[in-house]
Amino acid sequence: MAQPAALSWKLPASLVAGLFVGALLGWLVHGHLASGVAIVAVAEVVLLLTRIRHQVQPMMAVPASASPLQHDRFMTRSRRIASSLRDLRNAASQLPDAVVLLDQNQQVRWFNHAAENLLGLSRPKDRGVLLQQRLATSDLSDWLRDGTLEPLNDVSAPGQPESHLNVSMLPFGRRQQLLLARDISHLTRLEQVRRDFVANVSHELRTPLTVIHGYLELIDPEDVPELAPVLSEMRAQSKRMGQIVEDLLALSRLETQHQIVDERVQMAPLLATVRKEAEALSQGRHKITLESSAEADLLGSPKDLHSALSNLVSNAVRYTPTGGSITIRWQRTSDGAAYSVNDTGFGISATHLARLTERFYRVSSSRSRDSGGTGLGLSIVKHVMNLHQAQLRIESTPGAGSTFTCHFNQARLLTPGGNEEG
Repeated sequence: MAQPAALSWKLPASLVAGLFVGALLGWLVHGHLASGVAIVAVAEVVLLLTRIRHQVQPMMAVPASASPLQHDRFMTRSRRIASSLRDLRNAASQLPDAVVLLDQNQQVRWFNHAAENLLGLSRPKDRGVLLQQRLATSDLSDWLRDGTLEPLNDVSAPGQPESHLNVSMLPFGRRQQLLLARDISHLTRLEQVRRDFVANVSHELRTPLTVIHGYLELIDPEDVPELAPVLSEMRAQSKRMGQIVEDLLALSRLETQHQIVDERVQMAPLLATVRKEAEALSQGRHKITLESSAEADLLGSPKDLHSALSNLVSNAVRYTPTGGSITIRWQRTSDGAAYSVNDTGFGISATHLARLTERFYRVSSSRSRDSGGTGLGLSIVKHVMNLHQAQLRIESTPGAGSTFTCHFNQARLLTPGGNEEG
């Protein structure tokens, strides 16, 4: 006699569930989840949970026409599927990352224990609620309302304000969504330790370097002509080390600074100063042009903006061969204004662009040493832009030069000699 049809389509679900349970338990035992694999695995787990949960219960009803043998087989397979479902739910519940399954309206359908701890959700009252309303008092509310297009980095955990989270949203299934939140508190603490270490070491190095450089300046190469080349190199290197220390201190300050005291930054004199500095560094080796048509000042920190804008121009001078041209522009855009530096230098491969703002990142270490750069300029520029709610964009073609652009929004613009434009 043929077996009931219900058995034939239930077995794959049990098999797949078992495989995922084994894989998840293995990951949990080893204590880590690779980011890409974790997202796919968790999505599949939750999707299986929602599909299987509603399929196991009907299987417990044995067809009236079933023979005793069929009845036993049917019940055995039903128990296996139910056991796999329990294991699957237990494994997903014990994931260290918060997992929340949402429907197309962002209403909560399911969440694990980590979501209770990190996001402050609770069973059963939060099932079926709108997640944005449930987290209305947290930093996640605006992110959920704006569409969650980009991951949210380093945000306070609603359930544990002292903890920090990375949060992302993954679409899957039939217009469902999966919210994943990972506790990065330990990484945040390590990053703070690193910042404190760099700041303290840089501060301690400043005084001895100043003393060494001072003594080197006192020695006249004419008194010891045989040591003249050595003294010249020692002066240059001590000066470079001093500049690295100063840049590290500036970067440490910017990394720990969350807001700035806004002042009017008059762009006309600032641009003129930046151009003079570029010409002094170039010493006539480049054609340097300034084009200013924005007719707008900025609201921000004069010192930090001078540092950032000057860094971009000095980089262009260092990495543009003799005879090349550098163009500094300050112009209006559809949503604000942009400061850009265009050069005809070596250019940068696309593979390096994403990492250029990392501290000490080098496209070419030999070229950087020859240019005298510290490897911290673009990192400083990035942090200054973040403090001014601005964006740094980089476009480059190997052999054809680069363009570095700082985009400032309308709220940061001021009419020269007047008030805020926005």
